[in-house]
Amino acid sequence: MKTLLSTVALGATLAVTAFAAQAEVTVDVLHAWPGHRHFHEAVAKAFMEQHPDIKINFLAAAESYDTEHQAVVRDAMTGNLPDIVFSGYHLLPELVRQLKARNLDVPLAPFIEAEGGTTWIEQNYAPSMINLTTVDGQIYGLPFNASTPIIFYNKELIEQAGGDTEHLPDTWDGWLALGAKIDALGDNITGASYMIDAWPDDWLWRALISQQGAPFMSEDGKTVAWDNEVGKSALELARRFVTEGGMDQMEFSQGRQQFAAGLTGFTVQSVNSARSFEELAEGKFTVGTDIFPVTNKATGTVPTGGNGGIITAQDAEHQAAAWEYIKFAASPEGQKLAVLGSGYMPTNKLAMAPELLGDFYASHPNWATSLRQLDRAAPWAGYPGTNAVEIWRTQRDIISAVMSGDLSVDDGLQEMVGETNGLIGR
Repeated sequence: MKTLLSTVALGATLAVTAFAAQAEVTVDVLHAWPGHRHFHEAVAKAFMEQHPDIKINFLAAAESYDTEHQAVVRDAMTGNLPDIVFSGYHLLPELVRQLKARNLDVPLAPFIEAEGGTTWIEQNYAPSMINLTTVDGQIYGLPFNASTPIIFYNKELIEQAGGDTEHLPDTWDGWLALGAKIDALGDNITGASYMIDAWPDDWLWRALISQQGAPFMSEDGKTVAWDNEVGKSALELARRFVTEGGMDQMEFSQGRQQFAAGLTGFTVQSVNSARSFEELAEGKFTVGTDIFPVTNKATGTVPTGGNGGIITAQDAEHQAAAWEYIKFAASPEGQKLAVLGSGYMPTNKLAMAPELLGDFYASHPNWATSLRQLDRAAPWAGYPGTNAVEIWRTQRDIISAVMSGDLSVDDGLQEMVGETNGLIGR
């Protein structure tokens, strides 16, 4: 009896060989974040011009990685999967394992072998990137978007508060002190914004742990590793944004609008906001960026956000077509389109050629800031089990209460640890 992998490999080989003779194939694609549609469509348009026998059909975009993940898990149960899913890196392992439990997973080994195997992977992707789409030793996806958290600031507000954008702080203490000075300007101005309490996933919470150079999970992977001074320091820092940095707690979209309107001194966001913030601020204020400060300069890291394309099609013809698309999306040409349409970092090493993105980055420093902290970029891992989405929603409510002062740091930490450990692996 053939194994599932050998069956997939045979089907993929036959489909690739005969693909040119097939009629047009429609590939259904699901991605998160409606605001990302424009650059996904740019990539798809270029792809279809080169592959007239493949039509890319985008399904309605999910509101977040979490809602996308839940939708795909439901689709797996009903047998109504799309052909490609661009899954958030932190949820990709859980999704793959959910699919594998139903014999619906599609490892990329046979497709990669047809391209040149390990040599092809090494030519295109750094280990830190391809590891983001590797699950239990097998590559299941190709990295499409990548980002790290950075600081976006309002140059004019910093200067009005007596700050110097040529000599910005490199510590959280320094940034919070600057936020307080900006907040004191009045006129509905807020100093700092670290919207961990409204963020759609746990990316910014993990950043407060990893920037200390501390592990997120215990060695056995069954409990969190921040049930100590590390977690306490993270919650204290989150609280200090409100008490010292002049932060006003607000909804996610409202916080972004506040900065874009020129009313916030600085905000911590994904680098993929570079394009939108520059466009929204044009004519109102000057947007600047800086790297994410870490308290542990030697071992502190920042989590790598973004998503990778995985194949969820179940027949060989659609799998072959899906492979062609995720390969293009993660290619140098696809990455140029995705990066220029968003602000994300390129995932393909070859995209940094001068004629692709190299010259662009040299003349657009705000977009290049995330590249300055690549040596600190670390994987954004999820939790074992199937409760990652519920875990974050529970954690976020507790963090919000700590930041507002409705819950003490000590009580908040105890509650977060207990709730999280209770949901892990359940």
